[in-house]
Amino acid sequence: MDEDFLKELAKTAEQSSTIDQELYDNFHVKRGLRNQDGTGVLVGLTYIGDVIGYKQEDGQKVPVEGDLLYRGISIKKLVDGFQKDKRQGFDETTFLLLFGKLPNEEELGKFSSVIAKLRGLPENFTEDMLLKLKGKDIMNMLARCVLALYTLDKNADDASILNILKQSINLIAKFPTIIAYSYQSMRYNFQNMNLSIRHPEKALSTAENFLYMVKGDNRYTQLESEVLDLCLVLHAEHGGGNNSSFTMHVVSSSGTDTYSAIAAAIGSLKGPLHGGANSRVIGMIDDLKNSVKDYSEEEVKNYLIKVLKKEVYDKSGKIYGFGHAVYTKSDARAVLLKEKVRALAKEQNSLEEFKLYETIEKLVPEVFCEFKGVTKKLFPNVDFYSGFVYRQLGIPQSIFTPLFAMARITGWCAHRIEELVSSRKIIRPAYKNVAKLNGYKLLKDRS
Repeated sequence: MDEDFLKELAKTAEQSSTIDQELYDNFHVKRGLRNQDGTGVLVGLTYIGDVIGYKQEDGQKVPVEGDLLYRGISIKKLVDGFQKDKRQGFDETTFLLLFGKLPNEEELGKFSSVIAKLRGLPENFTEDMLLKLKGKDIMNMLARCVLALYTLDKNADDASILNILKQSINLIAKFPTIIAYSYQSMRYNFQNMNLSIRHPEKALSTAENFLYMVKGDNRYTQLESEVLDLCLVLHAEHGGGNNSSFTMHVVSSSGTDTYSAIAAAIGSLKGPLHGGANSRVIGMIDDLKNSVKDYSEEEVKNYLIKVLKKEVYDKSGKIYGFGHAVYTKSDARAVLLKEKVRALAKEQNSLEEFKLYETIEKLVPEVFCEFKGVTKKLFPNVDFYSGFVYRQLGIPQSIFTPLFAMARITGWCAHRIEELVSSRKIIRPAYKNVAKLNGYKLLKDRS
């Protein structure tokens, strides 16, 4: 392959794909399906999730405290309910998202039992798909495992709702096992570590089982499993407009199978602009620690100003973990998570680092106001604290985004069913072809 020739063609491809930005305005194209005020273009209806970040008054977007609704139930009330009863909530959250109601005690027991029984992988699957076929990226390994499960499903293309539910529950149950085994395989094949393949335990909750498969027996505390369970609940759904759930709607609308649709959603979440935010927060925090003398407000503030000046970390000018496309005053998920983070930091003797996060949270609005003249309220989003949580749990960064997928598959499956039942029309937005506006130039260049 002629590398120099390909480099030249790559430049040509980039030039030929660069559309004059004025054309977007001239044809009123809403890039990223965003309105001018940053709100999303309305493209569908859903019962499943709702992200509350503002209200409309007289055509204006008015900021409000953030909330997240699962089937009309506030995430705050949902979390408060299972935490007060001292039980873990991911299974009942999954039930709620899939079936549109909270389960009673008997229904929850049966559902959790079904999930537990389905956690194991097919015979020889681990060896063939995860150990022999080596992979360095767990999201990629997860996607190919999902597609491989298609080949083992005798009714893979059966689009009845009953069959899709069976497939969905089976994949929800198996995701933690696939992710844990992918991690163990990656450590073994590329880091020369011992191979530890632990069979799923039916008696454990989803969070407990995952920590057990990754870390081993008696290597996690009750609080650690509760915090991970909370993270799974908070990441399970975020409305139909988030990139991976919208991908699920688009792909499902074509009538394709469940496995292909889930693999497509994984591909979307793998993108750093969607699923990798907490890793960027961790990277920024690590760079801060290496750059300051101490965690004083003055030192931290100076570092944050350097971030905005594009002098440190990735030189993007972005302070990661703050603000959101929809939320305007607060992210309810971050508020709920922060209290558990405090307790976890105390248990792990990491209160000093937790206080560093609090210092950053306090200083960011002040720094933005001084440097950019921005007076709007800047607040931490869920990604600001989730990376810290995973580190406290001893979960490596390579599993951060897969954990997101482990939770979000519940929302994906709910959206897939809703798309097939209610929309029943292939999604096909329009693109305006503007080639004729520069076609004469192409002919001239060729001649």
